[in-house]
Amino acid sequence: MNELHVVVGAGPVGSGVARILAGLGERVRVVTRNGGGPDLPAVERVAADASDAERLAELSTGARAVYNCANPPYHRWPQEWPPLAASILRAAERSGAVLATVSNLYGYGPVDGPIHEDLPLAASFSKGVVRARMWVDALAAHEAGRVRATEIRASDYLGYGAYGSLTRLLPRIRAGKAVRVLGDPDAPHTFTYTVDTARLLVRVAADECAWGAAWHVPSNPARTAREVVTDLSRAVGVTSVTVNAVPRWGLTVGGWFVPALKELPEVMYQHDRPFLLDDSRARVTFGMRPAPWSEIIAATVGATPTSRAA
Repeated sequence: MNELHVVVGAGPVGSGVARILAGLGERVRVVTRNGGGPDLPAVERVAADASDAERLAELSTGARAVYNCANPPYHRWPQEWPPLAASILRAAERSGAVLATVSNLYGYGPVDGPIHEDLPLAASFSKGVVRARMWVDALAAHEAGRVRATEIRASDYLGYGAYGSLTRLLPRIRAGKAVRVLGDPDAPHTFTYTVDTARLLVRVAADECAWGAAWHVPSNPARTAREVVTDLSRAVGVTSVTVNAVPRWGLTVGGWFVPALKELPEVMYQHDRPFLLDDSRARVTFGMRPAPWSEIIAATVGATPTSRAA
């Protein structure tokens, strides 16, 4: 008998999870504010506020797993994540579903060397504290026997629908125009494919050995922003694009007009120096490998990004 899976969020990862589950013959219910999600026969799209704990618990009744693939507006994380995460956790508790959350590397804060799962969640800036607290709360509920919880963590996304510091440059890259990137253009940085993220989230939700732990998404070897821009340029048939760094004053001025830019200085450590994800635990435990880099680049340039949601 096909089981129900509830996916909160319909960005590139949430939609990817829904497609994978539908392809496996499972019943999928995607919950978003506007009722979005993949238009597939096995996917039921529901418009609801996931921070409404009673409504989400009702929608999750009988679910095998609840997947937290939501992502509030970047500059609103401290205000919107706590009630949303609490609601999703409560829905999983009440339904008896596995709680599988997709997260990022913010919770660790600045790290010298590769980032691995055994490092403390030591972030001191607001968005890092918020992401760390979500896992601390879920893990506490897991250890108390109230829920079965797991979390995966990815670095900056590439892939169809991903929206980030490099994918936002695609229109200029297609036009062969010079681009400016955050931080040091030559600092190695791990990038994660949205499809690989969705694949791992489905896997950890179904595998009992994954519960009660966090896992890093298998990702390709780190590349610099300059190298990624070069790869994207070649993929769209542009010979070369000049790459420079965004001046710090540019972020300050931009923050006066764009709320998201105002949030960037506290996370610039991710771009000013090597930012390396250690994904060995997931590779060894699940035998998973990232998609080929060429596939990721091709998927990234397949369409101009249109969504910021996870």
